This record gives sequence, structure tokens and C-alpha cells, in this order.
Amino acid sequence: MLTIHTADLLIPGGGKPPLPGGAVLVEGRQLAAVEVYDDLVAAHPSARVRRWPGVLAPGLVNPYGPELLEQAYHPDPREELGSEPISGEALESLAMTDTRWGASARRGVQRLLAQGTVAVVGPLRRPAVIDAVHRSGLKIQDGSTQGVQPPLLPGADATFAIFDATECVATIIKGRLLHRRR
Repeated sequence: MLTIHTADLLIPGGGKPPLPGGAVLVEGRQLAAVEVYDDLVAAHPSARVRRWPGVLAPGLVNPYGPELLEQAYHPDPREELGSEPISGEALESLAMTDTRWGASARRGVQRLLAQGTVAVVGPLRRPAVIDAVHRSGLKIQDGSTQGVQPPLLPGADATFAIFDATECVATIIKGRLLHRRR
């Protein structure tokens, strides 16, 4: 199925100029086109259209993957531990198993997706955390990539985020809508 995502402004990255009224055409997991919205709709009238407020851009790379996902515990809302990540001495007092690390990582990944994050910088070492990150679709980058996402170009992965003012509206990774602001 073809989907056109459009926003007020498209920032393709990679040194390309911003495109007011720009849009991307997603086919499966890849970008099929990056053009002005009107041109895409005219060329693909049967494509589903998702209109977003704000700016469509490649998405964010969080440089603190290990710190956020392996050195902090993201409590389950049903636990009486609050809603903020736990670290340091408070974390050391918890009985952390691989299962608990995996569940914490899944909740941490949801927080990252809600911020427009599409990749984290590793290395990650805990298998349960690595599994949770891979299942979510987030990429794990090594430190040598400097945390830069590839530009939005035809043939690239359909991985991007939409931001309205300072808030993430949606995060799409490989064509899958993984976060949408309510």
C-alpha cells in the first residue's frame, strides 16, 4: 500500500534545502519519492494520505542508549516506584533479572519513540535490552556514525519523525507508524 506523509515543511537532511509543503511517498519499508505534496498526489491518486502539522524530518539519534536502557530502570505503571526512570543506588536495590531488563527497555523505547528517536548510539550489552530495541525497529548505531540519520531520499528506509513546535507528533520506522501523539 502506498502512503503519502505530508507536513507544513519537509527537511530532507543531507544538505538538501527544506521543502515547504513537501511530502514523502512510502511504499512498504522504503521511500518511493520525496517531492511537493501536490505532485505526489497527482501521480498517486489512490495512495493513502496522512497529513501532519509541523515539520517532517529524518528523526533523532539519541547518543545515550546504554545510559537510558541499561543503566536506568523504567518502572511499570503498576509498580509503586513512580513513573520516572530509576538509576544509581535506587536501581542497585532492585532485583533486576533479564526479563525485568527487557520489560524496562520496552518502556524506555516507547519514551524514545515519543521523542522522535529512530536510533540510539550503543554499544548495548544486555541481550534482553538488545532484543527489545531490535523488536521496536530502532537502530543501534556505533559511536563512529556521529548520530546522523541518512537523508530522506527515494530508495532509503522510510524512517522519519514529525515535530510540531517542540513536541513529536509521530515516529515512523521502516514504514511503520510506531508513535502517534494522542
